[in-house]
Amino acid sequence: MSQKKVYKILSIDDWEKSKKIGFIKTAVDQQDGFIHFSNANQLAASLEFYFAGHEEIVLLLPKMSTIESKLKYEKAGANSKRKGVFAHLYADLKIEDIETSWKIRREALRLPELILLEAESSI
Repeated sequence: MSQKKVYKILSIDDWEKSKKIGFIKTAVDQQDGFIHFSNANQLAASLEFYFAGHEEIVLLLPKMSTIESKLKYEKAGANSKRKGVFAHLYADLKIEDIETSWKIRREALRLPELILLEAESSI
């Protein structure tokens, strides 16, 4: 069964560093041993809980056909206030495996239309 699209949020600095080395690399992903993703319904909370101090972030849509079979869907940790199931990738996410990227400014308060529509369709 095909899952929804998943998205990776990262800081501008992490995005610039990742482009130079060819794959996504963030401190939290390295610490946890996997790459964190959010689906469209989870994005707002992920932005608020983990990126509140950032004025600008990068939002990535990976090529689902490339990573989908490698994703593992797991419940949030026991100590987390979040109770959903989240996509995790226990492999490298290469820059070439990114379908689309968006820079989003906090002041804009706008998610890309593609994501808004996906969130609406799953209600």
